[in-house]
Amino acid sequence: MKYNRLLCAGFAVSLLSISPCPIPHTNAQDTSYASPAPTKGRAYYEERGDIVWEVPTHRKLIALTFDDGPDESNTPAILDLLQKYDAKATFFVVGSRVEKLPHLVKREREEGHEVGNHTFLHSSFQYISRNKALSELNQGQASIVQATGAGTHLFRPPGGSYNDTLVKLSKEKGLKIILWSWHQDTLDWRKPGVHRITDKVLRNARNGDIVLMHDYVHQSTQTVDALKIILPELKKRGYSFVTVSELLSNREKPDGLIEVNK
Repeated sequence: MKYNRLLCAGFAVSLLSISPCPIPHTNAQDTSYASPAPTKGRAYYEERGDIVWEVPTHRKLIALTFDDGPDESNTPAILDLLQKYDAKATFFVVGSRVEKLPHLVKREREEGHEVGNHTFLHSSFQYISRNKALSELNQGQASIVQATGAGTHLFRPPGGSYNDTLVKLSKEKGLKIILWSWHQDTLDWRKPGVHRITDKVLRNARNGDIVLMHDYVHQSTQTVDALKIILPELKKRGYSFVTVSELLSNREKPDGLIEVNK
């Protein structure tokens, strides 16, 4: 009996040690880092307004976001589709790619889309010094300014990695950390197939979603092909596609939100 009690106790402890939170993706194109290990949980950062995963709103608004670009073929194709369906989106760009294709980032801004900082070299922020993190943010911002004439106030860390140091550093630089709805991570960087990407977005669509996609996935047009289905279908359902900033402006303040990030 004593052995059974000890066994049960050990089993209970092991269950308690399992995190209930899903783990943001690790980009297949840069596997030099693991998933994030935040100092505190999502609720802490979300309630304080430090990090945004999605926006509470009764309006049928969705923010499509695209990481890792620009890309010489996928980005123009996505921009054409967005224009066709009168949709706006937010592009979290990698500075080193911006320097090679500045005209595409300029086009994103000119067509009413939003541009966010996704670092300069897509470096991991999980195991990185403060000085290196600062350099990544500054160089990423500089590339956007060079391409478009203006910076950004939005930042998405590669892989969704974050901690207290990054939150504080982002605030110092005037950047809001934007992640994504956990039920709207399309995993398109894995090239799972057009159907899987499409099904993920359509099956889980909710007001205030921030959808994670990529306009740069090496040798893949699956994201573009999925958008050809996603955009008209969600428009048919009454959704409008807006930038992250526009989505934030439609936030309905939930009870208990701590206003500390102003």
